[in-house]
Amino acid sequence: MKDTSAPAAPGERLVSGEAVELEVRVARAGSRVLALLLDIILQLVLLTALLMATALVIYLTVKVSLFDGGLGQALMVIDLTLVLVGYPVFWETLLRGRTPGKLAMGLRVVRDDGGPIRFRHALARSLVGLAIEWPGLLFPVASWLAGLGVLMLNPSGKRIGDLVAGTIVIHERTPASWGWVPAMPPPLAQWAALLDLTGLDDSLALAVRHFLARNREIGEPARTALGQALASEVASCTTPPPPPGVPGWAYLAAVLAERHRRASHRLARARAASASVWPGLAAAMAPRRPVPTIVAGPPAPAVPWTLPAAQPPPAVRPPAPLR
Repeated sequence: MKDTSAPAAPGERLVSGEAVELEVRVARAGSRVLALLLDIILQLVLLTALLMATALVIYLTVKVSLFDGGLGQALMVIDLTLVLVGYPVFWETLLRGRTPGKLAMGLRVVRDDGGPIRFRHALARSLVGLAIEWPGLLFPVASWLAGLGVLMLNPSGKRIGDLVAGTIVIHERTPASWGWVPAMPPPLAQWAALLDLTGLDDSLALAVRHFLARNREIGEPARTALGQALASEVASCTTPPPPPGVPGWAYLAAVLAERHRRASHRLARARAASASVWPGLAAAMAPRRPVPTIVAGPPAPAVPWTLPAAQPPPAVRPPAPLR
């Protein structure tokens, strides 16, 4: 699941016509180029089939002495138009912003306000691509470089056709989830709800998660030193300090679990807002299965621990007094 505790990067939020903010994942050059390559393969297959049909028509007209050089040229122009313009326009209109290549890569073209595109948007994107992007009939090599440069430099990942049509390409599928989330120690739940986590950045949270997941694999005294250092660093950028006597592993797990809980709630609100504007996108971005929750740190004791009686487990000693 995407962690939304940090501000979204430019181009990852759309504002709908109803003034509802939609959070999306913008498709970048890598996934879009792969989708284009898949579409090019299908376009070559389509072109081969059309050329075979054209050859058959020419053969029949020659047989009856009706063949004309202009007819052959006209048929070739029709074939190329169907492949280069008709193919993307047909699929993006029929599949609401998706070609077979985009469908395979989980991409979709939407309007700048997050709504589904229509025929005019697909046609504008296709005509611009034909002229100056791909295949770029006006300036084949220079236009390819210019189009790639615009795609990579634009904060919303737009190509020239998107700028003309007022569209954007987004990911419909959710990114891979963490797969492992520390559980909230019950005695710390009320304290964790008061935490100010604005100073806890993504890199430090990731380091804490890796430590809690792999602390049994780290030998002493490195394990204790690393746990103590992480606990001190987390305490320096969060408030209030932990209650007295809290085990170090429990403190780190509580902070990480509370951060994940708040990010989940923000994501749920964003999806509810998206569903009110565009139900199809919200359904596509819904998680496929629940994320398992595992208690971090050492094995759970037979009797549930309480704050006054808790002793530091061998994995991580309690952090130094935090002020």
